[in-house]
Amino acid sequence: MHWAIALGVWSGLAPATALAEPRPQIALVLSGGGARGFAHVGILKALEEARVPVDMVVGTSMGAIIGGLYASGMTPAELEREILAVDWNSLFASRVPRRSLSQRQKEEDFTFSPVLQLGFRDGQFVLPSGAVSSRSLELLLRRYTLHTRELTDFDELPIPFRAVATDMVSGEAVLLRQGDLAAALRASMSVPGVFSPLEWEGRLLGDGGLVNNLPVDVARRMGADRVIAVNIGTPLASRESLDSVIGVTLQMINILTEQNVQRSTALLALDDLLLQPQLGDLTSASFDRADELIRLGLQYGASVAASLERFALPAQDYLAWQEQRRQRHAMLMDSLPETLAFVRLQGADEQQASRLLRQLDVQPGDALQSAAVEADLLRLIALDSTRRIDYRLERDPDTGQEGLTYILGDDSNAVHQFRVGLDLRTDFQGIGDFSLRLSHTRRDLPTLGTQWRSHLELGATIGAGTELYHPLGRNRQGFISSYLDHELRKIEWFDPQGNPYALFRRRTSRIGLDLGWHLGRTQEAGDLRLGLLGARRQSTPDYVNAPETQTITAIAWTEAAWRLAWVTDQLDRAHFPTSGYRYTLDTQQGRYRVLGQRTDFTRWNLTAQHALSDGPHTWNAYLRVASSSTVAPGAVDEYALGGFHNLSGYRLGQLAGNRLALLRLGYYQRLPYQPGLVRSLYVGSTLETGAAWTNGPLAPPGSEQRRWRLGSSLYIGADTGIGPLYLGLVHAPQGYTGVYFVLGRP
Repeated sequence: MHWAIALGVWSGLAPATALAEPRPQIALVLSGGGARGFAHVGILKALEEARVPVDMVVGTSMGAIIGGLYASGMTPAELEREILAVDWNSLFASRVPRRSLSQRQKEEDFTFSPVLQLGFRDGQFVLPSGAVSSRSLELLLRRYTLHTRELTDFDELPIPFRAVATDMVSGEAVLLRQGDLAAALRASMSVPGVFSPLEWEGRLLGDGGLVNNLPVDVARRMGADRVIAVNIGTPLASRESLDSVIGVTLQMINILTEQNVQRSTALLALDDLLLQPQLGDLTSASFDRADELIRLGLQYGASVAASLERFALPAQDYLAWQEQRRQRHAMLMDSLPETLAFVRLQGADEQQASRLLRQLDVQPGDALQSAAVEADLLRLIALDSTRRIDYRLERDPDTGQEGLTYILGDDSNAVHQFRVGLDLRTDFQGIGDFSLRLSHTRRDLPTLGTQWRSHLELGATIGAGTELYHPLGRNRQGFISSYLDHELRKIEWFDPQGNPYALFRRRTSRIGLDLGWHLGRTQEAGDLRLGLLGARRQSTPDYVNAPETQTITAIAWTEAAWRLAWVTDQLDRAHFPTSGYRYTLDTQQGRYRVLGQRTDFTRWNLTAQHALSDGPHTWNAYLRVASSSTVAPGAVDEYALGGFHNLSGYRLGQLAGNRLALLRLGYYQRLPYQPGLVRSLYVGSTLETGAAWTNGPLAPPGSEQRRWRLGSSLYIGADTGIGPLYLGLVHAPQGYTGVYFVLGRP
């Protein structure tokens, strides 16, 4: 039903404020406070139990979200149920679930930090405007407010509503009273440094708490006779908490907020009521304690029941008020279309839109189901996570029928993307290395989907490379990839006792061309590649302390091969996964040329990983098997073992050859602590067995023997914004016992 018809029906009803006798108009004012705002739901439940009617709602930040959803027709019980059903940790994740990403995006997780990213625009680097993503929150708000899509004014909601935001350019308070309700709620909660500001009618809007966190004055201007103001803002921190930049920054924001709250409370009259629930040590970031916050809000509301009595209605009058509100909400819900007359995509040319729409489930004639629409949005985001995605219901001006429009927005900051990766490891015995990796991706060159990606590595290994990727086919399931890279790294040879006796510098230059296929409708199931590869390798000894019977000299050789590669990755996380699997297979068939002689070779490398959890307990199994039929002199280290989790208790590369096998069984458990910037903390252990041997020329003494070795580790690990971090104790019966530190992938 069109909203205008609904309003016509409403006009026959008594207004929400017109009961048997005139009564004072009551406004509910809800402050911001991040996760502490969940206490507002408990307060709403207490108001309901006390039979207090609400004639208008004004909110800021989280108060705007709770208040706006309540004003749109949701009951306190519905608000509680929906809030407790949300996984708030994943809601603020910077991107969609990892399993939905394309394989290209998944592979970058192992090398580069998902947090350290920069854009580039107008000749300068651009930092992200928010620390966390608001994409999932926006979709959640869109789902809850679809029924309000055609209202021209927030006064037409079941309860009139206002939200407060801040103009981030002028610093002025902005009153949001009409337009897109979901966007208004999102804009009011654009916490500086956490969520990106939102563009609204030409203005850049941030969190309203900066200028008016408890907007009592707005309620007065709406005509309120009495005000119930609920302040759940974070109290000022103690001096002991101000020993870090983050602590000082948060305190600064809290001071600004507290100052405008004091100005607002000064506007309250004797007939008004100020509620300030005691929330203890719960902070604005305590999203994982939503149930406790709601319970504390309800308990506080019950404790002030006597103060609420003067706002209460007789039972019959309150039931009448509730019924009028329920009917208005039902009329808005009935206005939603039963089926979709069309499905469109906005923000791409006709050819691109046609290709993308073929990959979506929702089709014209389907029933409107938010879950199906959001699943389609996740597919669009997974194809290109740098774009802004939204949706709305629109009415065709010719037919008057409603359909669905997916909105594909462009983020100019993401045309050029820079990512940073970091590796640091040491055994605290003078042996370690360091690597800094930089990546640049230029997307949509020259068409949607085409990418030019380059990388640079500095440190123990020095490398550089570039790749041009171009999608093929009607649905972009195929692709062609051409690449060129160069690497310089050090190689050590060890005797059977684990003592190094030779150090090499290995230079490798490669050029390749792959024809590939993305597996899965949205590329998430993996990649298959078939291509040609050429390489030039050179091995130069820096020092040699080998037996006189073994001659080691500099050597260079070239390789040419066919290559077949397959990878599928359904791990839920790149580091510390709790479920899923990952398989890779890389095979090469070709020949190498050294000193004028040509030799055929077959080379393959297989890995398999499975993660399985039972409550807080996770088991992670890893297998690697590799073989090369023959290798050029000096290439005995084709495959190597040693280092943390790669046969712990042995030196990096201590066991090497052209044959390799490794089995690792790991266990870890997430700890209930989150210190500082660490996203999650773990304790774990591994048991490993493996062997590496060779049958090529110039084999180090004893390396031709296939001897299975054991290794183990016990560690504390952390998932941080710059990568995984481990501090562990390693032990191998034939190796050594010691302490190991790793930042980056083991």
